[in-house]
Amino acid sequence: MPAITARQVVLPDRIAADAAVEVDDRGHVVEVRPAAGPVDHEVLVPGLVDLQVNGHDDVDVASARGEGWDRLDDLLLAQGVTAWCPTLVTAPLDAFARPLARIGEASARPGRHPEVLGAHLEGPFLGGKPGAHPTELIRAVDPAWLEALPAHVALVTAAAECEGVDALWAWATERGVLASVGHSAASAEAASAAFDRGARMVTHLFNGMSGVDHRSPGVAVAALLDDRVAAGLIADGVHVHPDLVRLAFRVKGPGRIALVTDAVAWRAGTIGRITMHHDGTAPRLADGTLAGSALTLDRAVANVVAWGATDLVGAVRAAATTPADLLGRSDLGRIAPGARADLAALDADGACVGTWLAGTRVR
Repeated sequence: MPAITARQVVLPDRIAADAAVEVDDRGHVVEVRPAAGPVDHEVLVPGLVDLQVNGHDDVDVASARGEGWDRLDDLLLAQGVTAWCPTLVTAPLDAFARPLARIGEASARPGRHPEVLGAHLEGPFLGGKPGAHPTELIRAVDPAWLEALPAHVALVTAAAECEGVDALWAWATERGVLASVGHSAASAEAASAAFDRGARMVTHLFNGMSGVDHRSPGVAVAALLDDRVAAGLIADGVHVHPDLVRLAFRVKGPGRIALVTDAVAWRAGTIGRITMHHDGTAPRLADGTLAGSALTLDRAVANVVAWGATDLVGAVRAAATTPADLLGRSDLGRIAPGARADLAALDADGACVGTWLAGTRVR
C-alpha cells in the first residue's frame, strides 16, 4: 500500500512533522517515517472512537435497520470515527432484545464500515439524576436479566445509588464489561464505593450526576479525584462550559478523559422511546431538558484544543486512544507500529476531510 502522508501526524506522545505512515497489506501500521516529498494532508490522526452514540442526524440506533446502518456508517466516517458503541437508553427490560439483536447483526455485516465495539446500555438502572430518561422506567438492577444479555454488550451505565447495583458491578467485572457510573445523585463516598467494586468510568462528566458542591461533593468530584476512573465528556460547549472542560483536563489529564458525542437522531426527533427537538443549541425535551447532542467527534477534538483544555496530542488521545484502551483495544486509537491503520485526515480547522479503514481510504 502507498504511504499516507501529512504535514502533521499525531502520534501517541508527539507530532511528527512532514511524515509518512507506512501500512502493510494486512492494514496495519508498519512505521512512521519522514515523508520523501510533498505531503497530501494537513493533519493525520488515528481513527476516532466514540463510546456513546444514540444516533446521528436522522437515524436512531434503537430503530436502525438495513440502510439505516449504512447511513450511520457514512455519518460516522464523515467525522473520522472508525469504531463506536451504539447506545440504547432507558426502556422496559423486554424492549432491549430486538435492538440488541439488530446491533449484533449490524456488527457482523460484510464489507468495510466503522467497527461496532459493542452496545452501550445507558439505563434503565439509573438514579436521582435521570436527565431525559423516563423516570417511570428506571428500576432496580435485575441480575437475571443481566446474565441473559448477549456477549456484544460492552458498556453499561448505572447509578451508584440504584437498588441492587452491587450485583451489576460484580457482573460487569466477571464478564469484562466496562461499567460506568451515570445519571446518579450519589454522594462522593457512594461513587467511590462503586469505583472500589469495579466501575471504571463515569458517563458524561458533570451531566446527569451530583456535582461540585463545596460542602457536599458528589459523583463528579469523586471521578475527578480518582485516578482509576476515566470520565466521558461532551465537549459541545452546551453540556459543559469550556471552563469546566479545562478543569477536567487539568485534573484528570487527557489519558483519563474519553471525549464522547452522546449524539442523537436530532433530525428524526427520537432517542429510543423518547421524543425531543433541536432548539438551535442542542436536542432537548419539551421542557428544555438536554437530550443528547448534535456534536461530531472531530468537532469535539477541535473544541477542546480551541478552548485551551489540551493540545492536539492530548485531544486525540481523549477521542481515540483512551476510549479504545477502556475497552481493551490496544490495536485501535493510535498511530503506532502494529496498530490497525484506521486513520482520519483533518483540515486546518479540525474538520475531517478523509477517513481510512485498515489502510484503505473509504471517504
